[in-house]
Amino acid sequence: MSDRTETLRSQRTPYVLATVVRAERPTSAKTGDRALVLPDGTMEGFVGGECAESAVRDQALRLLASGESTLLRITPGADSSPLDGMVTVTNPCLSGGTLDVFLETVIPPALVTVHGDGPVARALVDVGRAAGFDARPAGAAEPPRPDAAAVVVATHGRDEEALLTAALRAGVPYVGLIASRKRGAAVTASLEDGDRVRTPAGLDIGARTAPEIALSVLAEILARRPAPEHAPAPTPAPREADQPEGGGHCCG
Repeated sequence: MSDRTETLRSQRTPYVLATVVRAERPTSAKTGDRALVLPDGTMEGFVGGECAESAVRDQALRLLASGESTLLRITPGADSSPLDGMVTVTNPCLSGGTLDVFLETVIPPALVTVHGDGPVARALVDVGRAAGFDARPAGAAEPPRPDAAAVVVATHGRDEEALLTAALRAGVPYVGLIASRKRGAAVTASLEDGDRVRTPAGLDIGARTAPEIALSVLAEILARRPAPEHAPAPTPAPREADQPEGGGHCCG
């Protein structure tokens, strides 16, 4: 499982790691069983039968939208002792036992690509990594990655229009240009959708040094990122009439 999670991290694929932390018999899952839930609903591993798997998948997909983690209790009857922060799903499809499953959501850090090799460009990469971004230097001919959260151009006049145009066409959420207000306005005036380019990039915090400018740009990226969705309440448990023939003993 560790090799698989490392591969997902290197591919910048979000996932939820589901771990059974408590199994009250009779259940087919045991404490320590684990599974991965991917954004397309694919599950790899084992955390119980069909009904337990369905409950874990449904909640995991909600958590991928919010970026949150939670403890999920799957129980065949009313839970008389819910814990703070626990999500409880009443699922009569279980064989009579209760499962507590910790759902850990792993979201790749925001990818920030930086064009340029000057002091500000280097500071953007260094400060960005220290702040938890996936900040990477990019070459002049390197196209924007489809999963980039931000592209910052700090090339001091070299290839600026081409780099900005590529980022805008790729739909990158944040496109920034390191330039004076006058030069930045002149560059973006010739671009289609040039009003989407943040220039001078960064919040106005009185930044002067390269690290301060980098900090102001990263703060602006944070300020403009979309707010995460909050995970909605789980769907109601299936009614007895909806259960597969044979009752709860099929899926626990």
